[in-house]
Amino acid sequence: MSRIHEILGIAVLASNGVAAAWGAVAWKRGDPSTIFWYLLRAAQAIVVAEVVVGLVLVAQGRKVDAIHYVYGISPLVVSLFSEGARITVASAEAAEAGDVESLERREQILLARRIVLREIGVMTIGAILIVTLALRAMATGG
Repeated sequence: MSRIHEILGIAVLASNGVAAAWGAVAWKRGDPSTIFWYLLRAAQAIVVAEVVVGLVLVAQGRKVDAIHYVYGISPLVVSLFSEGARITVASAEAAEAGDVESLERREQILLARRIVLREIGVMTIGAILIVTLALRAMATGG
């Protein structure tokens, strides 16, 4: 089980690194990339699997430094907070636009594009934070 935990740890780093890089490029180019969302959701699923395996190891009596638990759970927390921030950003952008239904079709499309790009920005920052926390978790895992 420890080996699975190690492999998932590397997968957390790699998947979130790829999602962060893809998201940064998409955001910088102003490209509302659909591929980003697939990469991000896969990275999030790997984070969940890693936390579950880590909790199983704890239940089996595996001991590590207490700080490892903080760094191990933090990526899941960051992922959840990022999702909340993503929703807040989207709501703020929509509220700023006013009555969306009264906008012309072109303006609605541009609004949707702005919302998606802001969401990509928020989630990219979350993925960068997860990479950083996963690196610290690996360093403290023993």
